[in-house]
Amino acid sequence: MSTDAAPRPDTASPPTSAAPAPREPRLPWIAGRAPARPAPGAAFHNVSAATAALLGLVAIGALIHEPVLIPPLAASAALVHCAPALPLAQPRSVIVGHLLGAAAGYAVAAVAAHGSAWAAALAAGVTLALTTLARTPHSPACATAVVIVLQAPAAGRFVPLLFGATVLLVLTAFAASRIRRSAPRYPAYWW
Repeated sequence: MSTDAAPRPDTASPPTSAAPAPREPRLPWIAGRAPARPAPGAAFHNVSAATAALLGLVAIGALIHEPVLIPPLAASAALVHCAPALPLAQPRSVIVGHLLGAAAGYAVAAVAAHGSAWAAALAAGVTLALTTLARTPHSPACATAVVIVLQAPAAGRFVPLLFGATVLLVLTAFAASRIRRSAPRYPAYWW
């Protein structure tokens, strides 16, 4: 979670006698236990860094005349830029997770019909199992497997592009976390 968010009312320091006590919500069960909203500067930084990384990937895809995986990579960008401390956002999980998703997608596509929603669902399940066993949890990798089964891209061009795109996402998140002083440092661990 981002450290740029204001402290939650239940974790804030107790009010002093000079300051009035914070008002409890009318319906406290609606407020939930969700984290506080990030500060506007942090939100702008996270969103702009993730968007810049995705635009860069699209530009690279246009230059080499190869489509990029925007749905899974957009989800990965959201994780690494907006929740950099989560295990799902760490470089090991991002890069290896997507590669395992590609392997699962191609394996399922080899034994099942391309374009089958049933095969795509199976590929996503196999990806989840593989990433769990490999200790590389990354839910967007399941979408990579689905895209492979549904679109049948050529592995020789697709896998290097996927690998390069995931490395680029990790490096942009690393750089973005160093640009803004108060941003949480990414990654929490490399491997």
